[in-house]
Amino acid sequence: MGMKAKVALGAVVGIVVIGAVSANAGSDGKDGGSGGGGKGSSASAQHKSGTKKDSGSGKAAEEKKAAIAGDGEYQVGSDVKPGTYRTAGNTDDMCYWERAKDASGEMDSLLANDNVSGTSYVTVKASDKIFKSSGCKDWEAVDPKAKGTPASSMDGDGGMFKVGTDIAPGTYKSTGNADDSCYWERTKDADHGLNSIIANNNVSGTAVVTISPSDAYFKTNDCGDWKKA
Repeated sequence: MGMKAKVALGAVVGIVVIGAVSANAGSDGKDGGSGGGGKGSSASAQHKSGTKKDSGSGKAAEEKKAAIAGDGEYQVGSDVKPGTYRTAGNTDDMCYWERAKDASGEMDSLLANDNVSGTSYVTVKASDKIFKSSGCKDWEAVDPKAKGTPASSMDGDGGMFKVGTDIAPGTYKSTGNADDSCYWERTKDADHGLNSIIANNNVSGTAVVTISPSDAYFKTNDCGDWKKA
């Protein structure tokens, strides 16, 4: 097993995000962004919330999409409300975000961060002070009650998938991975904290993972596409 390290491209001072590989639940690490493209039954970066786009709901949908601009530093409570947000369509890990407990810019203020390819979900807490986003697509507010049509396959570099909405629970297989570059992660929330990770790993060759219905999200980066086994 190895370590997955990512350099935070959006930071003035380089910050490294590390996913600690462990077979045990609750292992340390950072979880990150997700979404994905695909065909047919593949999970897509298009979030299937089931929100109607006609009548008066159209305006609400537009406001939802523009919840947080992809570039900026926002004060929680005034600039951005606590809640869960989603960004999609990001490429090459160029999207960087962070949650901070103050605006000092010092390392000790950092609560969680990640570089994102594909899609990311992040929960901003009322106790957070600053949310920073750099080089990301705009963030939309996520309705926790939103329903989708869960897919049975997903883009191996799609980022973060919401279980039960983007991707169906079950056992998935990814093949053709080389040099431990494939990283996957099962999480219980979108806090991206040390206690968020249920299990994770870096993989060479074939990876087989069972996503539980009780999992909140599944993250995958630099892996071969996942298909339900």
